[in-house]
Amino acid sequence: MAEKEPHEVLTDEQFRQHLTEVLPQLRAFSRSLTGSQPEFADDLVQDALLRAWSARASFKAGTNFRAWIFVILRNLFLSEMRRSKFKGEWNEIAAEKLLVSPVHQERHIELADMQRALAKLPVGQRESLILVGAGGFSYKDAAEITGVAVGTVKSRVARARTALEEIMAGDDPLPDAKAGESQPFEELMDRLDTIAEGRGDA
Repeated sequence: MAEKEPHEVLTDEQFRQHLTEVLPQLRAFSRSLTGSQPEFADDLVQDALLRAWSARASFKAGTNFRAWIFVILRNLFLSEMRRSKFKGEWNEIAAEKLLVSPVHQERHIELADMQRALAKLPVGQRESLILVGAGGFSYKDAAEITGVAVGTVKSRVARARTALEEIMAGDDPLPDAKAGESQPFEELMDRLDTIAEGRGDA
């Protein structure tokens, strides 16, 4: 049996720093998957951090750390879905960062409206759009995270953007917002940074 080639690994301190830097985005992605169940999202993040820490020796320094840990979190989520038949409702807290062409320049799009419009998209399209649009991942990285071809991700993102524009421009009323579901992205990220520093999660 051929031995695995040795690779450069991060020191524990370097690994902690990477975790600290990616924590806000990891939490946002987790919430995008779990929807209106924030406690479930927090549990996923904690499990992903623990799983990543246990597997830190397998991470190759210089490669995409963010994509690596996003794959861990997504796999944990899918495992939970298979066990519990969980069906989440989309409640994307990072919606205001999505790179979507404006429907009407003069029309102010509320974050809550964007969240509820996203709820109407198929899961695969929502996931691809948030990874590429809000997460800033390349199509290649998003494909690696979701386990599909690059062309599939491109197609899903394009369809999602078109569908989202049509939904936002349409006359059909969006579902009513749940109390307290809308929270400014910047405020949320600030809170996550504070939590990360206070708890030492990274």
